Amino acid sequence: MPVFGIAKKGFGLLGKTAFKRVKQQIQKTPNKNFKREGVIGGKEQKKKAIQQQQDIYNKQKEDYRSPFKKGGSPAWQKKEGKSESGGLNKKGIASYRAANPGSKLSMAVTTKPSKLKKGSKAANRRKSFCARMSGMKKRLTSAKTANDPNSRINKSLRKWNC
Repeated sequence: MPVFGIAKKGFGLLGKTAFKRVKQQIQKTPNKNFKREGVIGGKEQKKKAIQQQQDIYNKQKEDYRSPFKKGGSPAWQKKEGKSESGGLNKKGIASYRAANPGSKLSMAVTTKPSKLKKGSKAANRRKSFCARMSGMKKRLTSAKTANDPNSRINKSLRKWNC
């Protein structure tokens, strides 16, 4: 075990604070024996690393639930976060990103397809969205919702020029 090997050799030569710094530095560097970064040494270190991952997961879970505790559901689930023409407005997108860390949600591509450069990032996003939402409209909505021009799905499809 590399941590304890250096501890035995270095403890007599180094002071306690220097020894702690060396030990911390070793624990930060990844070991080739384990795929998970930061896990070095025996069972205690593995358990500690697993516990840290669980703590991070629990914190993310708590952060996700916090908007619900404060004042009900976040803006992206309420009328205030939704656009009249379909989809989410800026406030809705901001609240979704706050509730879901690491999210890459962005505004709708409202540019007409004829104005978009073929194969561009925006054109591909639009094409993918239209294909996905058209499929949802066919399979996951009732006949009444599919034919209603004011339904959320039809509004969003119109906004994206699908």
